[in-house]
Amino acid sequence: MGLAPKSWFTEVQAEEGLAFSLAIQEKLHAETTPYQHIEIYQTKTFGRLMVIDGCIMLSERDNFLYHEMMSHIALFTHPHPERVLIIGGGDCGTLREVLKHNTVREVQQVEIDERVTRLAEKYFPQLCENNHDSRARFHFDDGIHFVAEAPANSVDIIIIDSTDPVGPAEGLFQASFYTNCRRLLGESGILVQQSESPLLHFHLLKKIHTEMKNGGFPEIRTLTYPQCVYPSGWWSATLAGRSLSQFREQDAAAKTFPTIYYNADIHRSSLAIPEFLRQLER
Repeated sequence: MGLAPKSWFTEVQAEEGLAFSLAIQEKLHAETTPYQHIEIYQTKTFGRLMVIDGCIMLSERDNFLYHEMMSHIALFTHPHPERVLIIGGGDCGTLREVLKHNTVREVQQVEIDERVTRLAEKYFPQLCENNHDSRARFHFDDGIHFVAEAPANSVDIIIIDSTDPVGPAEGLFQASFYTNCRRLLGESGILVQQSESPLLHFHLLKKIHTEMKNGGFPEIRTLTYPQCVYPSGWWSATLAGRSLSQFREQDAAAKTFPTIYYNADIHRSSLAIPEFLRQLER
């Protein structure tokens, strides 16, 4: 016997003609903040699930894929990352991964909705285990405004760990924002942004590459990785900066902290892209 329909959470992508469902055991929390509607579920096989405005943000079972690829690729590409800025990332999983690097002296996280972080602390404590690290600085503010006001050459890496490019996050995908990011970064600075599904959202990837170029970034690369709870099960991150095909391979191979997905071989292989994505680099 299967579960009754009410025992499933389903995210429908009507425009793409697809949906993704997870069997749930109970709804643990729901609230509407000034910015969005947040729900927390206990699923049957994927642990706890965070949903914002009807879209899956993360599950306990597979969030390591996203958080590790959004952080370690950029940090092992930069020659000596010390100052990191995270825009979004309210669940703190990316922050946890960044703080594993002993070169990092300071991480500023700018999340517009404090309730995302407080709910993560309650329902996803494993993601927040480094929140009290003395190097972490929290700002519950608008990321676009924060970047516009921050001093030049003040960070080494910017990680844009945002939701889809709608509503408050739409401005995080525009040339004016990337121009301000470029101003904040030093000569070896790297920007990395979650860039949706290469299979379903190729048009958005083209826009991101164009806007990043218009924002002053000389080299742009998109890498892909599996992410089963996101639409199509195939996700991407886009890096912008200089010398992105080189990374600290020996440091990555000898990393002193645990990961589940990322290693030096994964880093190397992520630089190889599918043929249809090559047109992004032309």
